[in-house]
Amino acid sequence: MELNHQNLPTDLVELQLLVLKLQQELHAKDVKINFIEEQFRLAQQKQFGKSAEGHIGEGEVFNEAEVEADIVETQEDQADTTTRKKPKRKSPPADLPRDVVTHDISEADKTCDCCGSELHKIGEERSEKLVFIPARVKVIEHVRLKYGCRACDKQGTSVQIKTASVPASPIPKGMATASLLSQIITSKSQYALPLYRQESMFNQYGIELSCKTMADWMMKCAELFTPLYDKLREVLLEQAVIQADETTVNVLKEDKSTCYMWLYATGSDTPNKLGIPNIVLYDYQASRAGQCAVD
Repeated sequence: MELNHQNLPTDLVELQLLVLKLQQELHAKDVKINFIEEQFRLAQQKQFGKSAEGHIGEGEVFNEAEVEADIVETQEDQADTTTRKKPKRKSPPADLPRDVVTHDISEADKTCDCCGSELHKIGEERSEKLVFIPARVKVIEHVRLKYGCRACDKQGTSVQIKTASVPASPIPKGMATASLLSQIITSKSQYALPLYRQESMFNQYGIELSCKTMADWMMKCAELFTPLYDKLREVLLEQAVIQADETTVNVLKEDKSTCYMWLYATGSDTPNKLGIPNIVLYDYQASRAGQCAVD
């Protein structure tokens, strides 16, 4: 019933109860409005905010060249011009393959412009240019030869067929080789390249590899790495000191949208002569409780 000045109760107790009822309804509406506003903000963040797959500095890479150039110019301006040395470019690693291209002057130019005498070689100048060769993908086709006995075939007896075996594969009956799997895992885990972007990169080579297929390969590789992980964990637990830390990770299809990746490490980032093995292990957990480290 809609309230107005004509149908308001005149009894004081009834008025007090009515006021309490209206306050409760108003509070319920405030709660509902706050919930709707929160859902709206989450939707806005999901659609227009920073992506969960992003990494540090992702929104700043567009003008990275200009920023780096400004830093170099600032450092040069601040340096003392009287003592400043010209920066020396580091040569590419010596173990890289090298193609030597010799540039020579024409035979007609090998005479002196003053007296016409023949010129002789007095030296040479060398400079190195770095060439990048894009990744090359190829197919290894395994042909298994089969052999049978003609004599047994003519006599009508059972014919035993022998077939050559093929090398073991990380994923039986799959087309992925160890090199392809290592490329996918390294790109995803070390260089933060999502599977859907890798799918797009493979499409540029005319190769159809879906995210689902690559995800399935990664899960199977995780099972293959389990014995290695267990052995490293065994060695890790034998050390006198273990460093541990945890950080949040965004996950999909979980009860909690934010879980934790625990890291346990010993040794250092570089080889050492202290006899301490360099081991870094990751452990995915749903919380940051101390029991995670105990387990």
